[in-house]
Formats: sequence, C-alpha cells, structure tokens
Amino acid sequence: QVQLVESGGGLVQPGGSLRLSCAASGSFFSVYTMGWYRQAPGKQRELVAEISVGGRTTYADSVKGRFTISRDNAKNTVYLQMNSLEPEDTAVYLCNAYMQLQSGGPATRYWGQGTQVTVSS
Repeated sequence: QVQLVESGGGLVQPGGSLRLSCAASGSFFSVYTMGWYRQAPGKQRELVAEISVGGRTTYADSVKGRFTISRDNAKNTVYLQMNSLEPEDTAVYLCNAYMQLQSGGPATRYWGQGTQVTVSS
C-alpha cells in the first residue's frame, strides 16, 4: 500500500504559524511533484503550493509571501511553513503527490487524508 501521511495541523491565532508535513510511505518506485491543496466548507478546493523534484515552486496568490513549501527528497517528504496566518486560511489541507509505483509504470496522483487548520481568535 501507498500512503501520504500528514501532520502538523491544529488551531492557531491570527498572525501565528504552523508547519505541515507530509511523508510518502509504502511500496513505490519514485515520488515526483508534491504539493498542498486546501478546501474550506462551501468552497472549491484550491492549490496552495507545489514543488517539483528540482525545487521549482508555485504558490497561490493568497498565500504568496506568507507560506513556504519545501521538500526533502531523501525522506520523500514535503513541508508547508505557514506564517502570518489569517482566518481565511482556515481549511482542510490535503497533501498531494505524483507517484510512480514501479519502474515501468505511470506516475499518478495520490492524496493524503487531510489535516485541519483553524485560524481563530
């Protein structure tokens, strides 16, 4: 089995910080682009940030300058450092990764269970 295991969510006050982690585990050949999405009630799921194997990053305009995505290829882990959090950041944050299960197979998207981030005073 292949899993994306997320951690680091929680409750934080406006202006605070959180660091999310997502580690790929199980039987797979390789992990490629990894990223974070978020979904708030009644809203469409949106891309927060992505990072390629080589470190190229993409951010949503709403988080640019406040969030930083990074990865550790040796650990197959992606991180999201979230600073200056705002109530509008409240959502379920979902880890996403393109994974190749075996050498000759395709790379397909896998999703984590999601971790709740709540920004409230």
